[in-house]
Amino acid sequence: MAGDSETAVREALAQLGVAHELIHIDPAFADTDAFCERYGYPREKSGNTIIVASRREPRVFAACLTTADRKLDVNHKARELLGVRRLSFASADDTRELTGMMIGGVTIFGLPDGLPLYVDAAVMALDYLIIGGGGRSVKVRLAPDELHKIPGATVVEGLGIAG
Repeated sequence: MAGDSETAVREALAQLGVAHELIHIDPAFADTDAFCERYGYPREKSGNTIIVASRREPRVFAACLTTADRKLDVNHKARELLGVRRLSFASADDTRELTGMMIGGVTIFGLPDGLPLYVDAAVMALDYLIIGGGGRSVKVRLAPDELHKIPGATVVEGLGIAG
């Protein structure tokens, strides 16, 4: 349930001591482009957490964070990081099953233990970033330096490409 995933995200933020602001939104505007247009935030300061999955068994998953004005380099950089031959975006069902979160609310906080997390280096140059809050009714605003508090998060140059 979205409420449960939002609660898990809030607990993860508290446990990690992440300084943040919650932005409560209309769930109809949770998708990044709609959110930015409705609430007046720039796409380059809005992050997308994208779950990727290998196409062959055994399936391998990872979470990748880049800004909305960049495209995740799934065919080269992300595939290389996971060491698989073929990689694609996880389906909405796979994403929900793996994370407990719906598209439009997926975030880097409260993810399953052991799930690799890759952060595009371009994110770290921002003064603030807005990301999903675990559900479609909340976003999280934080300073990118706060991402260093997430155990196992790896900052990757070139994970996102201008597009």
